[in-house]
Amino acid sequence: MTIPYFKSADKDFYLLLGDNMQLLPQFEHKFDMVFADPPYFLSNDGLSIQSGKIVSVNKGDWDKSKGFDFINDFNRQWLSLVRDKMKDNATIWISGTMHNIFSVGQVLTELGFKILNVITWQKTNPPPNFSCRYFTHSTEQIIWARKSEKTPHYFNYELMKSLNGDKQMKDVWPLPAIAPWEKKHGKHPTQKPLALLTRIILASTQPNAWILDPFTGSSTTGIAANLLNRRFLGIDLDEKYLDISKNRKLEIEDVNIQRQFKQKINGFNSKNELTLFLAQEPEITYNSNLPF
Repeated sequence: MTIPYFKSADKDFYLLLGDNMQLLPQFEHKFDMVFADPPYFLSNDGLSIQSGKIVSVNKGDWDKSKGFDFINDFNRQWLSLVRDKMKDNATIWISGTMHNIFSVGQVLTELGFKILNVITWQKTNPPPNFSCRYFTHSTEQIIWARKSEKTPHYFNYELMKSLNGDKQMKDVWPLPAIAPWEKKHGKHPTQKPLALLTRIILASTQPNAWILDPFTGSSTTGIAANLLNRRFLGIDLDEKYLDISKNRKLEIEDVNIQRQFKQKINGFNSKNELTLFLAQEPEITYNSNLPF
């Protein structure tokens, strides 16, 4: 039986400790959306600049490349397992850079997914280029795909349009990196900003949807999901990041902090727009619950 590393009192936030390739086959559940931030395989002993200081680009052994075949096989394995846990109308969002995103796109096509968009997250505050031999790296790509070629997916077109000055939202999103208040309990080296995950979740899910993050890190996906009245399961190999995830969830159980966070998240026309939108969302009940 699968035992959660952490299960919140409201049963809307679950964490599993271990390898997602071992854990996913152990239970039956279908998710409405997946966000995955897999290894980019860019830890090559190079240098970068962070907060004005020269730092190593190495994230850990899990981020070191062992060649093209290794990267393709890795992506094929985890995507196959995740696909089996998705509802027929579910969608998946996968972030990456040039180091891994081409492999991800190829494997998605192999497995029968339909790629809907490739979002470019344009960082409004990127670190400078250390070598001065290339253009400054200021973007990441996020592939959005649905499980099935023929089964329609959910897309909140009207909300995305309203957030973009009543014009169709484009596939380039200028959003800042994580703010200091998002790192209160510690920081994951590849942590994504709440603004990014909030937009992704609002665009592609409805209230009470179940969201999976198989490389959860410090669980920005889960925090965004719960702030938006969605439910969450995150999986990670590293206990210290699951502890950060747990503390972030416990923090937003305070309704005052919840309200403050919703007002601080970037990407909205006013600080109260997100709260007002959530209050107007329809009540939707999903009967399925996690089996642990």
